[in-house]
Amino acid sequence: MLRQVLLAASHSDRVRKLVETSPVTRDAVRRFIPGETMDQALDVTGDLTREGLLVTLDVLGELTPDAGQAQAMVEHYVELLERLASTGLAQQAEVSLKLTAIGQAFDEDFTLENARRVCTAARSAGTTVTLDMEDHEHVDSTLRILMELRRDFPDTGGVVQAYLRRAEEHCAELAYEGSRVRLCKGAYGAPDDVAFTDRAEVDKSYVRCMKVLMGGKGYPMLATHDPRLVDIAGALAVLFDRDPSSFEYQMLYGIRPQEQRRLASQGARVRVYVAYGDQWYGYFMRRLAERPANLRFFLRSLMSRS
Repeated sequence: MLRQVLLAASHSDRVRKLVETSPVTRDAVRRFIPGETMDQALDVTGDLTREGLLVTLDVLGELTPDAGQAQAMVEHYVELLERLASTGLAQQAEVSLKLTAIGQAFDEDFTLENARRVCTAARSAGTTVTLDMEDHEHVDSTLRILMELRRDFPDTGGVVQAYLRRAEEHCAELAYEGSRVRLCKGAYGAPDDVAFTDRAEVDKSYVRCMKVLMGGKGYPMLATHDPRLVDIAGALAVLFDRDPSSFEYQMLYGIRPQEQRRLASQGARVRVYVAYGDQWYGYFMRRLAERPANLRFFLRSLMSRS
C-alpha cells in the first residue's frame, strides 16, 4: 500500500512542488542524486572508478513532450559521452538512456533516430548504451527499438523488470550471445494483469529470470540491493560455471555502498547507477517506493534537520 501511495505521489504536481521547493528535502535527495550538473556527475564517476567500481550515468528526465526538448536531451548525452572520452572514463562508465526523454511519448521512429545518435557517440567514445525500461505501456516499443539498434550497435543493453508477468519470457528471448541484459525488480506501478503486486512474487520472478540469464549465453547485469538475491546470484554463477567477468552486479548510487565495495574487492564486476539533473523528483519518489529502508532514511533526514 505504501509503495502505491509513493508511486502515485510521483505523478502529483502538488506533492512535487512541495518536495522540490523544500531545502530540507533537497539535502536528503543528495543521498541518491549526487548533483544536477554534468561536472558533478563526472566528479562522482571519477571517485567511484578509482575505487574499482563501474558506472552507468543517467540524465534525469522523462516523458519529454516535444521534439525540441528531445533533441536537447540527445545533445546533452552526446556532450556527456565526449566528456567521458576526454577524461579517460569511458572504459569504466557507460550511459543509461530513457527513451521517453528523447521522443518515445509521441514518435517511435523519431526516437529510434535519436537513440542512434547517442549510440554513435558512445561508440566513438569507446563505451556503450543501455536503454532503461520505463512503465509497462512502453515495454513493447522499447524492445522494438532495442532490436533495431542492435542491428548496428549489438552491444546496446536492454532491461527486463521482474515485476512484469512477461519478464521470464523476455529474458529467454534476450539470453543470447553478446546480449547485455539488466535485470531489475521494477519501480513503476502496473495493473494486476500485467504485473505481480506481491513483493514475494516479484522476488520469485527475479530468481526465475536470473536462472534464465545466468544459464544463457548473454551478459547478465543483475540490478538488486537485496542480500538474498545477491547470494543467489553468486550461487548461480558457480552452478553455471560463470567467470566473474561474464556478468555484473548493479546498484544505485547511495544504496548499500559498502556492499558495492565488498563485492568489487572480491573480484566481482559492480556497476553503480548514477543519475543526475534537475528533473529528479520522479526518480527520487520511485527510490523511496522501492525499499522501506530508503523511506526510513529520508524521514530520519527530515527529522534531524527539523
